[in-house]
Amino acid sequence: MSGPPVSETLDPRDWHLAIRVTAMPADTNAYGDIFGGWLMSQADIAGSTVAIQIAGGRIATVAVKEFRFVAPVLVGDLVNLYARLVGVGRSSITVEIDAWAQREPDPSSIHQVAMATFTYVAVGPDGRPRPIQPDTPAAP
Repeated sequence: MSGPPVSETLDPRDWHLAIRVTAMPADTNAYGDIFGGWLMSQADIAGSTVAIQIAGGRIATVAVKEFRFVAPVLVGDLVNLYARLVGVGRSSITVEIDAWAQREPDPSSIHQVAMATFTYVAVGPDGRPRPIQPDTPAAP
């Protein structure tokens, strides 16, 4: 399986590749497993790429509604994180993230490793929530 996440209910064109990163030995625990927190951090960064565009500036992560680990990430895996806009409120932005890992050097080895839903809030210079402007450009 390759390319962005596909679901019967979601249009794959809504998803975009937010980031690609290689899992490194420094991202592991004492047993050599990639930390779940490392993957969560990468998902937060991926989701923020959408939220920043929608907010038209600074955002803050306010909630992780769901984070499911589907399969382990191994050292050397190329992790592709796809994101899609789910909703926009007065000051909040909800983004879904799907993480897929490819075992190098086999390009056909791609498989889903996690899925998450993050909520961000647009913040002003004072660090407090601010309304999202209606003319803010949509995410790619």
